[in-house]
Amino acid sequence: MRRKVIAGNWKMNMLPDETIKFIDEIAPLVKDTKNEVILCVPYTDLFYALLTVQNTNIKIGAQNMHWEENGAYTGEVSGKMLKVIGVEYVIIGHSERRQYYAETDETVNKKIKSAFANELKPIVCVGETLEQREEGKTEEIIKQQTRLALEGLSNEQVKNVIIAYEPIWAIGTGKTATSEDANSSIKSIRKEIESIYGKEVSEQVIIQYGGSVKSEIAKELFETSDIDGGLVGGASLKVEEFSKIVNYDKN
Repeated sequence: MRRKVIAGNWKMNMLPDETIKFIDEIAPLVKDTKNEVILCVPYTDLFYALLTVQNTNIKIGAQNMHWEENGAYTGEVSGKMLKVIGVEYVIIGHSERRQYYAETDETVNKKIKSAFANELKPIVCVGETLEQREEGKTEEIIKQQTRLALEGLSNEQVKNVIIAYEPIWAIGTGKTATSEDANSSIKSIRKEIESIYGKEVSEQVIIQYGGSVKSEIAKELFETSDIDGGLVGGASLKVEEFSKIVNYDKN
């Protein structure tokens, strides 16, 4: 049975004092969950978050990383830098990174390999645009993104990748794919992994849904056959709302 992983992506929000306050408030609300809880915070919050989550069940992730370990890359942070301070997870290939910062399937693949080289667990984002969806290309696009992202990885590495299916048209819009549509797309991703790495590997890969996830729909989404939790955006900035999503199976 695959575990459920609920990760919050704070994007460019929260100052260090707000981070400490948030974690102090949410920790007692999620301490009894069986689900894995991750907060992916801005670089400037990482150190404070890591200190504050000690003695809690909350894990900390970064929102991006460079594929090189060091060098003349002004403004970038390497996997080695993240690992040395205690970060466990890192989001790679979010649609906003692809849209605004020229991320490609090739750079996503490089970053995943670097994450594993530095013993970080990658949360890899895939998803189609509204235009691609309306053209009936959803399955084609997400399978291609998945295949290229995982290219050159070992079976063991693929087992430890978390994939977040985030339909781009649903991110920050308030629109959410129906549980049936989301589950169907995630089944397609799992089938693509199976075709390359085999059934044993594909059945172990955690595949989340992301795209305007809210507490009122979390249970319906996460209890489908193939959705293994969520990558949560705006709702992860609100203590009560995010705790309800984490505890969806207790409501």
